[in-house]
Amino acid sequence: MGRLANKVAIITGAGGGQGKAEALLFAKEGAKVVVTDVQEEKVKLVVEEIIQNGGEAIGFFHDVSSEDKWIQVVKDTVEKFGKVDILVNNAGITIQKSLHETSVAEWNKVMDINLTGAFLGMKHVIPVMMENHGGSIINISSIAGLTGGSGASPYTASKGALRLLTKATAIDYAKHSIRCNSVHPGYIETPMTKDMFTNEQMMTWFKSNTPLPYLGKPEDIANGVLYLASDESKFVTGIELPIEGGYSAV
Repeated sequence: MGRLANKVAIITGAGGGQGKAEALLFAKEGAKVVVTDVQEEKVKLVVEEIIQNGGEAIGFFHDVSSEDKWIQVVKDTVEKFGKVDILVNNAGITIQKSLHETSVAEWNKVMDINLTGAFLGMKHVIPVMMENHGGSIINISSIAGLTGGSGASPYTASKGALRLLTKATAIDYAKHSIRCNSVHPGYIETPMTKDMFTNEQMMTWFKSNTPLPYLGKPEDIANGVLYLASDESKFVTGIELPIEGGYSAV
């Protein structure tokens, strides 16, 4: 308890899945949590759960691909809590299609949310962190950003680009004591992946390619994100943290 005491964290895509797990864990560890998502009703439920458990949280409807929305979220956060210590760029989508079947509109939508959304978040949070003389940014990438992936070219490209954007940010802002790291989940059971996990053939493939004999849970990712958000990782920046049951070791 208390690993994030007195810290303020913005977590995008926190209405469910990994983002919700991160929000609940951060609040449990003492952070004031700003829960954002396009699923407005789910945001309200997460905020209510945090408050009922004795934590402090506010929530916003938030399309991360909109710069205006980012400006407003950061402004409202600072007005409410006075600062931003932690940013978790968790919001993301995927489209399961072959490259030649993917439209330009579909490509742009994935890039706008997965990559431009993270860029905008960092662009508008970093000045606040600079005023506060430090902070921690965690970008949620994917194992697809490390090893490639089949049948989801825009997703793979966005997550690979996010990995290197993370490293560039880490280098540029280290002098301001702002750390930036990426997390690379493997096959995690979340609302976004539920359709894949109901396919018996795909489930068999996932398990056969993950050395540990089970699939990951959102809490497995949240624990890794918590470490990178906390002062325990104060000398860690620019890294990629795979949390994937050994997938990339095969």
